[in-house]
Amino acid sequence: MAEAAIVGAGIGGIAAAIRLAVKGYEVTVFEANHTFGGKMQEFWLGDYRFDAGPSLFTLPHLVDELFTLAGRTPSDYFTYIRLDPVTHYFWPDGSRLKAYADAAQFAKEAEQQLGVPKQAVQNALAKSSRLYKGTADTFLQKSLHRLNTYLSVDVLKALSCLSDLGLISSMHKVNASQFTDPRFVQLLDRFATYNGSDPYQAPGTLNIIPHLEHNLGAFYPKGGIYAIAASLVKLAEELGVKFRYNEQVNRITTAGKRITGLETPDGIYKADVVVSNMDIVPTYRKLLPDQAAPEKTLQQPRSSSALIYYLGIKRQFPSLHLHNIFFSQDYKSEFEHIFQRKTISSDPTVYVNITSKMEAADAPAGAENWFVMVNVPYNQGQDWQQLTAHTRQVMLRKLSQMLGTEIEPLIEQEQVLDPIIIESRTSSYGGALYGSSSNNRMAAFLRHPNFSSKIKGLYFCGGSVHPGGGIPLCLLSAKIVGGLVPSASTGSKANTEKQNA
Repeated sequence: MAEAAIVGAGIGGIAAAIRLAVKGYEVTVFEANHTFGGKMQEFWLGDYRFDAGPSLFTLPHLVDELFTLAGRTPSDYFTYIRLDPVTHYFWPDGSRLKAYADAAQFAKEAEQQLGVPKQAVQNALAKSSRLYKGTADTFLQKSLHRLNTYLSVDVLKALSCLSDLGLISSMHKVNASQFTDPRFVQLLDRFATYNGSDPYQAPGTLNIIPHLEHNLGAFYPKGGIYAIAASLVKLAEELGVKFRYNEQVNRITTAGKRITGLETPDGIYKADVVVSNMDIVPTYRKLLPDQAAPEKTLQQPRSSSALIYYLGIKRQFPSLHLHNIFFSQDYKSEFEHIFQRKTISSDPTVYVNITSKMEAADAPAGAENWFVMVNVPYNQGQDWQQLTAHTRQVMLRKLSQMLGTEIEPLIEQEQVLDPIIIESRTSSYGGALYGSSSNNRMAAFLRHPNFSSKIKGLYFCGGSVHPGGGIPLCLLSAKIVGGLVPSASTGSKANTEKQNA
């Protein structure tokens, strides 16, 4: 039976394992940590439960299709609800806005709360929808590094959208050309942070992202984000996938231009196919040291990282919901600090995620579990101890002022995650959450492909390769790999023919 080895049990690696198992491979997943999930972990601080990493869930059908692919009923393993509203927004001038799931209701809310013409909002969301539908099949669902992608009829749809994609304008310029209210422009600009980019540098193409949240919707999985990984691991194990935890891969082995397997401290494992779910930089630097690395790709500017403060808050805030954004006064300065100065603004935007709003058991009665995140640069040797302490005070002062309540006295549990810890736990180079940023118009084409053009049988998935970071794109990277890898019977037949020859 043909064998496949997966390096890393992040969401991309788990999804790739399922797809290869369905194709007939005997699959083993090697994970350096004690459990699965990568950034998608959960933990408890006293009686408070936290999802450690990703907090937003869109495109749930990408999870569902893994179950249907395996002949299972998704709801037997995994359930979720559509959010309404999706996000609560807060501005320094006291303005507030609820982003409703229904586009028309959201547009009406924007007009009532911010004075933004509702028709303009609906037009912008319709444009985002049109651009997404015209480009997703080409740019997200397929490899950009195979000729047959460009021979598909889907390319014609993408070309029809070319003039509206904003390739030569920044995301911010496109948004500012459509809206005069700086608050609503800021709301749209923030979608650049979905892949760790700067809206003042990233192309207007990223304005397809609002379609996911405001047209297709955002969702909450029962049991939290961690339930996504847990349900998929259960499926993988039912399909015969083996998980080897606490077993770090030291080297991917090759013979000539073909994969032979991998090596761990416990031994050498043979494999016909190896899929690395590890960040592409350490994959080459550590696991493929004898192979020529694609230096131009590896040296692309990295995405942002995060400081996350996990706080157990001993009271409830009715004005808050699952997703809450507290904007900065000067958004441009905030991103200049992250990407040019490599530090943190004195007035950062603060995101607060509270899963106890959805599941009361995530916090004690009358309390809330706050996941508080600030976007920061990836680690380049900054003094994170000092930055973490200073940003904590800035964050608490900001939230206290905007909520009219002193927050620090309410904290009874606390833990912090910084870029150094992120890198040590997940091998994300520099703690960058999304691999490379999208801060230039060719970024999509500069990401590493999902396959090796030099080593047969070597593939890549996860947030540092095409099509990018975040739960949906990691799942799509695994889907692309699943489409590229031949079925086990085909691969075995080819190997036998080669040996006979």
